[in-house]
Amino acid sequence: MMLSGIRVLDLTRLLPGPFATQWLAAMGAEVIRVEPPTGGDWLREMPPLVEGVGAWFAAVNRGKKSVAIDLKQPEGRELFLRLVRSADVLVEGFRPGVMARLGLAPEFLLNQQPRLVYASLTGYGANSRWRERAGHDLNYLALAGFLGLNGPREGPPIPPAVPVADFGGAMALLIAVLAGLFHRERTGRGIILDASIFEVVVTWMQPFWRAYRAGLPAAREGMPLNGALPCYRVYVTADGGAMALAALEPAFWQAFCEAVGRPEWIPRAFDPALIPEVAALFQSRTRQEWEALRETIDACLEPVLEPAEAIRSLADLAPAFQDERPSLPFTVDGQRLAAMGP
Repeated sequence: MMLSGIRVLDLTRLLPGPFATQWLAAMGAEVIRVEPPTGGDWLREMPPLVEGVGAWFAAVNRGKKSVAIDLKQPEGRELFLRLVRSADVLVEGFRPGVMARLGLAPEFLLNQQPRLVYASLTGYGANSRWRERAGHDLNYLALAGFLGLNGPREGPPIPPAVPVADFGGAMALLIAVLAGLFHRERTGRGIILDASIFEVVVTWMQPFWRAYRAGLPAAREGMPLNGALPCYRVYVTADGGAMALAALEPAFWQAFCEAVGRPEWIPRAFDPALIPEVAALFQSRTRQEWEALRETIDACLEPVLEPAEAIRSLADLAPAFQDERPSLPFTVDGQRLAAMGP
């Protein structure tokens, strides 16, 4: 395994930190969750519950070890320092300054273990003037402008069903840790890292801000990838289903237009005025009929599946994910990696 022999101390809670360390565990690292004796990670109790345990908690903590330590007590602090001296990576998700107030500042811990990769996952960044401000996924999306673009043109913004800021922060943290381990391999020295969930969302928004400065403000259902183009849009079918058409490239759009008998549409892929005509066409057939058509053409046309349908489709589309093991979406020498254990 790629990370065999790497010991990770995971002090994070809730979703993004544990999601990142879940990937480290799947790559072979020994991940030890460090939690307080009372309270712990309330994600365990967050609905929906499956066999008495929160489904989100089970999804991101399989295959990890766990130890209860009271970091506020001298004996707990000493026990923790013994773990640190044997660790390769420490990941924490406290607000900036919390570890220092516990007498466990990053610089102090690197004195204890000079090869330690110390990684923080913060909301707004360790050096932000909002560094001590509480926040969650929805707040970061709201402040970065992401949430303001999500949903129909009329009505309030709609939160994404998936906490994308949290998952994006987890990926940034994971990349930072792996880069930190590579840095240590080259230099022999540890490093202090900080990943900001809010700043991850900011990086996603930069193309929109560049367009805004050029006089092209972003808007709900008013941009190429959120519904403004007839060739890239979700359409309702005759039976109340939906199809996702993503024929951005000319070849895909041409294939679609020819398949539906509308060759005159070919030069109008980016013409918003065409949307009502395409919508009327989709409403003339059921989703099943559109699925039958998509099997005959190469045009980036797929049904919008409900979650239950998507789960059933895993056998064909992603068989490695059928058994709920936290598998990684890449293979190593053809082998799938997954975090094993309870």
